Amino acid sequence: MKNPSPLTNIPIPLFLLLLLFFLLSPSASRAERSSLSRGSSLSVEDVSDILVSPSKSFASGFYNVGSNAYAFSIWFSSSANKTVAWTANREHPVNGHGSQISFRKDGGMVLTDTDGRVVWSTNTSSTQADRVQLLDTGNLVMKDPSGKILWQSFDSPTDTLLPTQPITKSTQVVSSAAPGSLSSGYYSLFFDNDNVLRLIYDGPEISSVYWPNPDDDVFQNGRTKYNSSRYAVLDGMGKFVSSDQLAFSASDRGSGILRRLTLDYDGNLRLYSLDESKGTWSVTWEALPQICQIHGLCGRNGICSYMQSKVVCSCPSHYEMSDQSDWRKGCKPKFQMNCNTNSFLELPGTDFWGNDLNTSESTSLEACKETCEEDCSCEGIVYTSGKCYSKGTLFNGRAPPDTPGITYLRMPASMSTSGSSAPQTHELICNAATYASSRGKVRWVYFYRFISAFGAIEILFVVSGWWFIISRRERKPTSLEEGCREISRQFSQFTYKELKKATRKFMDEIGRGGSGVVYKGVLDDKRVVAVKKLGDAIQGELGAELSLIGRIYHKNLVRIWGFCSEGPHDLLVTEYVANGSLDKHIFDEHGTASVLGWSERFKIAVGVAQGLAYLHHECLEWVIHCDVKPENILLDGEFEPKIADFGLAKLSKRGGVGSDISRIRGTRGYMAPEWTTNLPITAKVDVYSYGVVLLEMVKGSRVSNLKVDKEEEFEGTPKSFVRMLKEKLESGDESWVEEIVDSRLNGQFNCKQAENMVEIVVSCLEEDRNKRPTMDSVVHMLLLS
Repeated sequence: MKNPSPLTNIPIPLFLLLLLFFLLSPSASRAERSSLSRGSSLSVEDVSDILVSPSKSFASGFYNVGSNAYAFSIWFSSSANKTVAWTANREHPVNGHGSQISFRKDGGMVLTDTDGRVVWSTNTSSTQADRVQLLDTGNLVMKDPSGKILWQSFDSPTDTLLPTQPITKSTQVVSSAAPGSLSSGYYSLFFDNDNVLRLIYDGPEISSVYWPNPDDDVFQNGRTKYNSSRYAVLDGMGKFVSSDQLAFSASDRGSGILRRLTLDYDGNLRLYSLDESKGTWSVTWEALPQICQIHGLCGRNGICSYMQSKVVCSCPSHYEMSDQSDWRKGCKPKFQMNCNTNSFLELPGTDFWGNDLNTSESTSLEACKETCEEDCSCEGIVYTSGKCYSKGTLFNGRAPPDTPGITYLRMPASMSTSGSSAPQTHELICNAATYASSRGKVRWVYFYRFISAFGAIEILFVVSGWWFIISRRERKPTSLEEGCREISRQFSQFTYKELKKATRKFMDEIGRGGSGVVYKGVLDDKRVVAVKKLGDAIQGELGAELSLIGRIYHKNLVRIWGFCSEGPHDLLVTEYVANGSLDKHIFDEHGTASVLGWSERFKIAVGVAQGLAYLHHECLEWVIHCDVKPENILLDGEFEPKIADFGLAKLSKRGGVGSDISRIRGTRGYMAPEWTTNLPITAKVDVYSYGVVLLEMVKGSRVSNLKVDKEEEFEGTPKSFVRMLKEKLESGDESWVEEIVDSRLNGQFNCKQAENMVEIVVSCLEEDRNKRPTMDSVVHMLLLS
């Protein structure tokens, strides 16, 4: 009889515990590694077979990109969904069985598929390479015995740049093709032949540069082509600098934060910061806040526009989507185009950028149409202010509210070209809040189905809310409407009797200005509000105000709760802001003002800039304020600024045909010089006024009242004072800063911030409005301080 095995003497439960301990112990599985030596490999079939950087911030191994499809990648270990920073084989995934990455004995590293075929390699065979390491920077490197780097992943970026990873004249960053995809898309970041860093859409049909603004030259875009290094890099503090003088910083600039600069699938370049405790990303800078400026988003014949703070693609009338799952394939006509297609569909406020057959100036609309009719290849025209652009291809369609031109699409005479030409189809393609961590395994078709359903519910909700507001005074509310009252309370139509009671017969006056007198009041629901009686100058403008009322909201804008319009009584109801207006805190006109600290001043400067940037660039109805001054900047209990009276200026087409805001006037001392000319009023008047306000916050006194020779004074700050500021900035001597800053601060201020603010002041106060920055640029410049 054989001797029993020692294991037979161990009770079964104990045996199972020992087996479980053995299987889970580190010695039973491959330990984490930060390097590979010659002859070693990583297997696709072992999920724990990865390289980990010393700090464990990054990992490298096989990343699942689809059903039984894998890529050899580097990812952020602490992000919730393993955000990928680099991929070796983004175009050629390998099988989930039998594939491996091998560091061969000849010094080469290769990726092989299940059949042994080499999919990717480092081309380092016959070198002295003796180890492969994943560094804390996220750089995968191959070194020789002396530590010299023979190959590195930083030399071949995919869609992402990491801190210290440069982009040079021999490298480029290429976007992914879709959400959740690692394969290459149509957008690239690269150094062009003129040494300028650009973004380009290189699609299957057309190719066009869209950033920096292709309508401006290199110098107007703040770049220079007089350099030969073609080198740009993001540093560890979150600042990006380029040899063409491009520079920007993360809004949370500082050390100790994991960041990435990614060219997203939608063509926008964004800087992200990682919250390691939550594993989520936040956008801390982006190249194009106005998404419709990106080319190729909506494909051929498609139109990009803004709806409910979202970006949508649409097809013109008599067109339909080419592919219901992908907007980038654009729209196709429902008719046959031929040389006899001599009728035109009018699309107001729409432009198709580029692809011009010819351009002519001082041409009538009829002559422009005839030019198109005579050319069989002409698909339409864009006509604006006497300029005619014949289009051979309709790409890069966009219809933001400030578009001055009109597009006329060519089509058969048998097709109806009358009536509304509003877009027939809307689909969400992006939302500013959705990019922070987008790398999940999302398929386009499910994405669009979900968004379509969500959009339908949202539209139903908005329509129901407006119906309730309009009908509430016509009949007694039902129990269902009573339930909706709380939902729609953020914007209501009040009766004059209600507001008279709330303000105690308009007894508590808290301010007055050109637009009317303001009273403090308390509503029945205990909300403290400000009620403004609109003056005669605003009568008739309430319709424009109402078009904004339910849509505009930003933390740096005074919240509008509702209105009253009964006979001669036109009133606005807004939130009550506790600390009053800015002028009472920075001007010691009566010797009673407490000194506003520097940190509060800088906070206010940033907040006001962000509020104006929202009005100019992000708001559904793009708005020009026309009266930016300290009296119209209110401060809450935390000294967070809130811009008031932004809805009292007429909505502007920003210089477009029919723009007329002659009845809206600013305040002397803050008015841009174009107020006194016949130039159309654009958003740059607000930029000018902001420059005056910013300078007054730095100095702590009125600069709009400075006295100079009569011939040197225009509507705003005197020219001689601006020239003096320019000379101070160009002198290189920083001692002047203390002379400019409010002496009541006793030197307690940030010198770099002050100098930067004065630089912004000078640029905002340019007499030539085309030289002034946008408010979005001002925000970025302030955050660089």
